[in-house]
Amino acid sequence: MKDNHCAYCMQGELVAAFAYPVCPMNTGFLYVFKEQSKRGRVILAHKEHVGELIELSDEDRNLFFADVAVAARAVHAVFHPDKVNYGAYGDTGHHLHFHIVPKYNGGDEWGGTFQMNPGKLTLTDEEYEKMAAALRQALHDLGYTIPQ
Repeated sequence: MKDNHCAYCMQGELVAAFAYPVCPMNTGFLYVFKEQSKRGRVILAHKEHVGELIELSDEDRNLFFADVAVAARAVHAVFHPDKVNYGAYGDTGHHLHFHIVPKYNGGDEWGGTFQMNPGKLTLTDEEYEKMAAALRQALHDLGYTIPQ
């Protein structure tokens, strides 16, 4: 079921305010998070409008986490972080999504929890597309078939 007020459900302009599309995945949609103070930060949003992991069956949850893992592998392949942090939020936006956040030793917030940092570092659409294309290629190289 879709929620007409949810950015992830409606995609388009609502989600474009904070995310750049990469590709559909088996259980959701992968985006480059526009705030890039953590180079390579992405979001995987579930394809259904669910607010909590507990709303998924065990099988659907496992499939979603498999997509989180393959997205993280692509982030590692493209951006070579020292560590990846994961976050699931949604106090105001009740749509299950995971932030996959590369962290770099000695960099901003290393050793601490990552911040949302709205507007701190944004890029051009051309730069986002270059990142998205590299992630799509990495997914392909990992043997992941991007659903149509």
